[in-house]
Amino acid sequence: IQILEKLGICRDISFLRFMLDGIPPLWRDSKLLIRDLKFAEVPVRVYQAKAPSVGQRRGVLYFHGGFLFSDAFERVCRYIARETDAVVVSVGYRLAPEYLYPSQYWDCLNATIHFMRKVEDYQVDPARIILCGDSCGANFATAICQILVSRTDLPKIRAQVLIYPGLQGLDFYLPSYQQNRSVPILFRDRVVYFCLRYLSKDTSVVEDVLKSSHVPEDMKLKYKKWISADNIPEEFKIRGYKPQKPPSYKYKHDVHEVIKQMLEVMFSPLLAEDAIVSQLPESYILTCEFDVLRDDGLLYKKRLEDNGVRVSWYHNEDGFHGVLTLFGYGIFSFPSAKKILDNTVNFIKKL
Repeated sequence: IQILEKLGICRDISFLRFMLDGIPPLWRDSKLLIRDLKFAEVPVRVYQAKAPSVGQRRGVLYFHGGFLFSDAFERVCRYIARETDAVVVSVGYRLAPEYLYPSQYWDCLNATIHFMRKVEDYQVDPARIILCGDSCGANFATAICQILVSRTDLPKIRAQVLIYPGLQGLDFYLPSYQQNRSVPILFRDRVVYFCLRYLSKDTSVVEDVLKSSHVPEDMKLKYKKWISADNIPEEFKIRGYKPQKPPSYKYKHDVHEVIKQMLEVMFSPLLAEDAIVSQLPESYILTCEFDVLRDDGLLYKKRLEDNGVRVSWYHNEDGFHGVLTLFGYGIFSFPSAKKILDNTVNFIKKL
């Protein structure tokens, strides 16, 4: 990808979108009414069953992952809407790096608030609103849930559904980052590179960030209780993990200044205080074994449970990061994608 960018053929993000945005379904879904609307000036696509409902439906706000367009998740959203009989709202937030951080969060938050205030227009039960996302979309869902806990003027979120979430920018040396550093489609160094592109920062500091040189010593010590390999269950450390030796860490203030936004709670919601985490709704967390972000999900699961939040956890032994982008593509679709979606759907149907 970088070679194509240097040759001026295309930018790396454009190439990634071309490869992963996929082909929208060529058929109309006879069971669903699908509309393109705007919620608080944010483009959304609303999926709901054509058949009348006996009572009010669930409402699912879906925040898609990556630097991709929402079309890449058309099949996913249709499937969730059909199988759960929910009204699904896919949020077309402004994409990075064209639009600067944190505009993506504000788009998702504003669309969510608009929907929460208008749920009756869609025959949605205000007590059954669910925030759902995959990858960085799961990061948005997490951050928005944390923001909304203090809003007394809005309905309470019923649940958050986090599919292979990325939740912290402190430690890129956790077991899953070591074990899956070269597993497609999200390599270890690519995580940091894309974070830097997302924040519109200098990508020359990738290696320093991988070594945690951007994290001040006092911050490293403060958050060690939450972000540490010690909090990862031993069964996840069997495959190619070596604890980081202290001498390899050296704080660099200039690197910190470049990338300090990565350490903000909005970008790294795993750093939220217990007072916020304890108020969060019932949660569903999905992790994949062959995913560098696996341990972010495991760490957040522990934080939620430690704070008395009910958590349903599904770990896919064969899955890898981004597998949902290939859902519904016939022979190109992985069985693990269907398992992931079916498990997610089953959780939503119980709410």
